[in-house]
Amino acid sequence: MDESSILKELADAVVACDPPRAKKAAETALAEGMDPVKAINEGLVVGMGVIGDNYAERKMYLPQVLVAAHSMYEGLDVLIPAIPKDENVTAKKAITAVVQGDVHDIGKNIVKTMLTAAGFLVNDAGKDVPPATITQTMLADRAEVVCLSTLMTPTMDNMAKTLKLIGESGYRDKVVVTIGGPPTTDAFAEEIGADHRDENAQQAVKFINSKV
Repeated sequence: MDESSILKELADAVVACDPPRAKKAAETALAEGMDPVKAINEGLVVGMGVIGDNYAERKMYLPQVLVAAHSMYEGLDVLIPAIPKDENVTAKKAITAVVQGDVHDIGKNIVKTMLTAAGFLVNDAGKDVPPATITQTMLADRAEVVCLSTLMTPTMDNMAKTLKLIGESGYRDKVVVTIGGPPTTDAFAEEIGADHRDENAQQAVKFINSKV
């Protein structure tokens, strides 16, 4: 199987929302001696880009996006361990988290998927995460990006507390912080000192790529 055919199969497997097919295509890529980074960026990422565009244009719905994301991760699980360690070290690092008090993580998971597809090493801190934990994780990872989300108005205060701790850490000028979720606004992002309020995952990644 030639290289272009393998890359197409990786992309098509993601677009088809077919996890076993994506895993098999990734295994084929390695068996044929393909650079795993190329397989990710020119195969899986291309497919996830199509999914992201379709979702943004409302041609595809959330359940399909999540299955497509699962397909991409099946491929990544095969390919990432094959990447030489020095390439992993130089990859851009991001943290995603739903702030303390909120356990709704679908939006966060989509952002995580899109950032991974964009080539970031994403540390998913999870949901209901205290401000201090997010800040400590950021410092430990020396992350370039922190993405915070919430679905509920009362927990927006914990976004503000997180930004305050990040500011006090002495690391604020080294990290891009974005926030998202239905109750957030551009004005709130400005008020708490975030760099951007994300309308959706595609917009988040576009903004982050323009800054990092």
